[in-house]
Amino acid sequence: MALPFRKTLFWIHLVVGVVVGIVVAIMSVTGVAIAFENQVLDWADSEARTVSAPGPGTTRLSLEEMIAKVRDAKPDAQVSGVTVFPSETSATQVALGRAGVVFVNPYTGEVRESSAKGWRSFFQVMVEWHRWIALGGDNRAVGKAITGACNAGFLFLAISGLYLWWPRKWTLKTVRPVLWFRRGLKGKPRDFNWHNVIGFWTLPVLIVLTASGMVISYKWASDFVYTLTGNAPPAQQGPGSAGVKVAPPSEDAVRKDLGSLLAVVQGQAPTWESITYRLPSHPRGAGGNAPGAPRGEGGRRGGKGAEGASREGAESQRRGPDGEGKSDGKVDTVNFNVKVEDGWPYFAATQYALNPFSGEVAKREGYADFNSGRKVRTWLRFLHTGEALGWPGQLIAAIASLGGVFLVWTGFALSWRRFFPKRQPRHTEPVATGASETPV
Repeated sequence: MALPFRKTLFWIHLVVGVVVGIVVAIMSVTGVAIAFENQVLDWADSEARTVSAPGPGTTRLSLEEMIAKVRDAKPDAQVSGVTVFPSETSATQVALGRAGVVFVNPYTGEVRESSAKGWRSFFQVMVEWHRWIALGGDNRAVGKAITGACNAGFLFLAISGLYLWWPRKWTLKTVRPVLWFRRGLKGKPRDFNWHNVIGFWTLPVLIVLTASGMVISYKWASDFVYTLTGNAPPAQQGPGSAGVKVAPPSEDAVRKDLGSLLAVVQGQAPTWESITYRLPSHPRGAGGNAPGAPRGEGGRRGGKGAEGASREGAESQRRGPDGEGKSDGKVDTVNFNVKVEDGWPYFAATQYALNPFSGEVAKREGYADFNSGRKVRTWLRFLHTGEALGWPGQLIAAIASLGGVFLVWTGFALSWRRFFPKRQPRHTEPVATGASETPV
């Protein structure tokens, strides 16, 4: 005899929950841990990122000079990005790839170590567990496949759980036991009550978190977002766009310094909150660089100061910014990412691609310029972390992730009691009538 649909779905729900439960719990715990990563790092680095107000007539160092100061202090580090802030008392943040960040006094060139090294290491470990269950090297793809599949299983659990939770009769007596926590329960009734209540209240957020995780994990899911909105999917997975190339005005054209290009961007966005210059990546051993770009393997400069950096930058001004010369007569633009005050959406940033010879804006692209598919894809990326709605969204995502931990725990407990039942005392309070004894 064929099982009824509800009972069949229940057993599938149970088996999927048992199979993916451990990995879902890991992703939920680490999701809670990294929910406020940016705020924690900003707090921990608050002293290092603050400098004394400059005296009258004090000028700021150029980006090239600050990059050179970092390379003098960290000759083995690979400088990957520079972020400036409008406040006179804000240090310039210099990213060193996976090695973390340092802060540079924009007036004296003093290089300060991050005060959040311990926190950064902690968050890096949490991210590695969250994305790849701590598998590294050649096994990282395996870890990503496992977390992606388990995230898909969690999405199925959320959707099927709603169906299993749905009361057959909508009465106060049948709905109350699965809408809020009941005191005095122990054992199976308590786990059932917690599983249903937590599942019901976190369900909308968990569906968003898991569905957005699918889009991040799988290109077909990302492409589906574009197709669903009537747009052609991009060649590469993710919301980014391809770079821009421009033709130099002449063979011996000289590139503008980064300070001049930065001033152009600041004029284009007068309410800027932060501007990030991302240094172009380089093949190992590539020689010649754009101003401020890393040289050779590991970004070594041999201890040269700002003067040496300027001379070396001038020598490389005729080369392409990737250190390999021009491609088809064209070179890459110099790109800056700009965040403005009170911008919406919160995650929105505008990319300015500048002609390195003339300083003209070759391309300006912000959230408003995206097609509908890219807008939805970008929203899903930041809804996954809660950042799309600011700190309230991060808090909601963290609470829902914590709820996922309890869902796994109570789901395992209910499954264990089903497979390995114990004789219950007669006075044990039964599950409320009308509530289906199935996990959400």
